[in-house]
Amino acid sequence: QVELRESGGGLVQPGESLRLSCVASGFRFSEFGMNWYRQAPGKEREFVASIRSTSAKMNYADSVKGRFTVSRDNTKNTLYLQMNKLKPTDTALYYCNMKHQSGGITNDYWGQGTQVTVSS
Repeated sequence: QVELRESGGGLVQPGESLRLSCVASGFRFSEFGMNWYRQAPGKEREFVASIRSTSAKMNYADSVKGRFTVSRDNTKNTLYLQMNKLKPTDTALYYCNMKHQSGGITNDYWGQGTQVTVSS
């Protein structure tokens, strides 16, 4: 059974940093690309960052480029999101995501989310 468990969220002031973690289990973590999404109150869930299985390529939403860095440690089955220079607009529930494609069908797996609040 796939499980994704995020942690590391909290309340910070603008300009500060946080590092989110997502521990994965129930699948071969090293074989799958992973993603971070976020959802702010009253808004739709949006893509934040992705990383391929071998860390060969990362992609970022324009709103976080240059401030956020996604990484992974396949020996620990853990995905990370280093968030620097945080802004109030980064306030959201952050989710770890894995997309499993089989037979033309994509199944999305999500963690429970970790809350990030940026406020002075």
